[in-house]
Parts: sequence; structure tokens; C-alpha cells
Amino acid sequence: MTAPDRTLAWTLARAHLRRRRTQNVLTILGIAVGVMALIAALSLTNGFTRALISATLRASPHLSVTAYTPSGPSPELEQAIRADGRVQAFTPFLADKGLLTRPASSGRAAGVDFTTLFGVSRDAARVLDLPPEERLTLGTLKDGEVMLGAALARSVGAFSGEEVRLLNSSQRRTTLKVRGVFQTGNYLIDSAYAFTNLKTLQQLQGTATITGYQLRLHNPDLAPRVGDDLTRTRAYAALPWQSLYGTLLDQLALQKKVIAFVVLLIVVVAAFGIANVLTLAVFEKTQEIAILRAIGATRTLITRVFLIEGLILGFGGLLLGNVLGLAISAYFTVRPFTLPGDLYFITTLPVEVKVTDILAVNAIGLITTLLAALIPARRAASVEPGRIIR
Repeated sequence: MTAPDRTLAWTLARAHLRRRRTQNVLTILGIAVGVMALIAALSLTNGFTRALISATLRASPHLSVTAYTPSGPSPELEQAIRADGRVQAFTPFLADKGLLTRPASSGRAAGVDFTTLFGVSRDAARVLDLPPEERLTLGTLKDGEVMLGAALARSVGAFSGEEVRLLNSSQRRTTLKVRGVFQTGNYLIDSAYAFTNLKTLQQLQGTATITGYQLRLHNPDLAPRVGDDLTRTRAYAALPWQSLYGTLLDQLALQKKVIAFVVLLIVVVAAFGIANVLTLAVFEKTQEIAILRAIGATRTLITRVFLIEGLILGFGGLLLGNVLGLAISAYFTVRPFTLPGDLYFITTLPVEVKVTDILAVNAIGLITTLLAALIPARRAASVEPGRIIR
């Protein structure tokens, strides 16, 4: 198509749009609302995912390396861990499950709950990403002391300075003094985990062995690769956090896809409002189109006119929708949703805007706009001037 034809196409498209301003504005607003909702929904979903993973990793190591058979500390493995530049810190640990109880006292009923108990060394304070005060408590646990998750402490009714009784998986009993509590923001962890020092749990189990090592990495995403490197030639199994919480990650990914698909339908419906507007324009302009065809306008020119109209409406809706979506995301960044931790695992819902999501939303919106405009554009191009003029 020549330059004059392209200029004529733009001129006719702008002239058509100026004559139906109200309908065009409503169409642009419809697309903008759909794009705004999609960007806001994806940003909130991203924030939820990031916050939940962050809260989970505060009291969970990035990588656990466990021995196939119970054994004592491995100097050779510890040396290999220290030499690995990807490892930030590590600690030997011993894990057990048990029943935690607090005896009844004056005015208070007894408290009881199950717990996963970890015996760790002082280095655990560097492996877990707890607040400074809680990290200090974890790193200075003495024999016979325990640190409880905040929700677990509330369930048992035991707080700092009080004593609790533990019945472990091998039916051995002991009494522990609560040194403090920790809170990650992930209710599942805060309601189930407890920490004591390694010696206390070894004495309770009557063993000098350890379960393995917990590691914190500079980059958590490298956990599977680091685990494979450390265990390839050793009798240890690697458990990266991605495997430990694999079901959770899959559920979050599925949740994002479902939300995106449902909200995307709004964009699709709004975009096909363009088809409605342009179809009406074709009916109204049938005689004008016939005259243009009669004086030499090609089918390509007519198609281009209506595609340009659809693109102008689509770009307007996408631009406005992006502005509104980012504005809503900025608002919820400043004032995030407050959530009940016992239902949603985290206490606030932050926002995370990803450039890839913005690009995907705009690409899908643009493609949908073109498809919606193509239907009336092809109808307009198929007008037979001789039949209409006659």
C-alpha cells in the first residue's frame, strides 16, 4: 500500500471515530476496566505468593541434607559445605515429633498440642531469617530450654518463663522451659514448629547422632543444584525448600492461572465491544464504503481503515487500563490488605508488579482487539459497490 493510501486510511478512521464519541468512550472504558482488574489481580496474586514463600523461609532452611542412616556429624561434609560459596550458613540438626502439654494451674485449663521439634546448634540463628531478638534467643538456647512458634504457644497456653512437658515419638518424656516465642507470619509454621538446642534433644532420644544439616543459601533458587552437588557422592539425601513446599508452589501457580483466566474473560468481552461498535459503523457507512470502492478504493484499504479504528480503541483502553491498574497496585502497596493469619497463613497481602505480567496482559489485549476488529473489517471489505449503489 502506498503512502497516500495509508494517509487516507488514517484520515477515514479518525473521521469515523469522531462521529461516535460516546460509544467509543464506553468501549475504551470497558477495555480499561478489564485490563485494570487483570493487572491488579495478578499483582495481588504475585504479592501473596512472594509473602507466603518469604514467611515460610523465615523458619525453614533453604536446603536440608539428611543422612540415609543415623550418624554423627560428618567433618568431610561440613568442610565441603564451608567451601561452597553459595552457602551462607549451616547448622547440624536433629528432628523429632512430639506432644507438648502444659499442666493445668489455678484459673487455667491444661494446654496440649502436637509439635515438630528441632534440635539445633547456635548457628541456627544464621540459618533462619528471624527478627533480631528472636534470632538472639534461638542462638543462645540453653539445655532444657525451648522456643515455640507464636501460634503453638497460644494453643498450649505457655509463654516465656513457663514450663511445658514433652512426650516425643519414642515415648520419652521431659520438661522444658519456654525461653521465648517466634513468629514468621506463616500460620502453619508458627502453629507447629519448636526449637531446642541439639544437646537437649539428643539426650531425650538417647543418641549422639544427628538427622543432617540445614543450610541457608545466598540465592534460595539454587537449592536443588546445591543439594545435588553436595549429595552426589555422599550417603545423604537433599531436600530443597522447593521440594518440601512443592504442593504449595503448585497450588499457588494454579491459583494465579485460574484468576488470570477468569479476569481475562472481562478483557475479551470488553474487547469484542469493539466488534459491536465497528459492525454498527459498517452498516451505517455501507453506502460510503460502496462509493469508495467504486472510485478505486481497494479491499485492503477498507480493511485497513477499520483495523486502524479497532487499534485506536484498543490502544486507548490498554493505556488507560495500565494506568489504572498500576495506580491500584500502588495504593495497595501503601495500604495492603490485612488478613487473618489462621485462614490465609499470612497477616498482610502485599503487591508485586511484574513486567512480564504487564507485557503479557497488553499482548493478549492487543491480539484480542485485532481479532475483534478483523470481523467487521472483513465485512466492510466485502461490500459490493455495484449492488449497493444500484
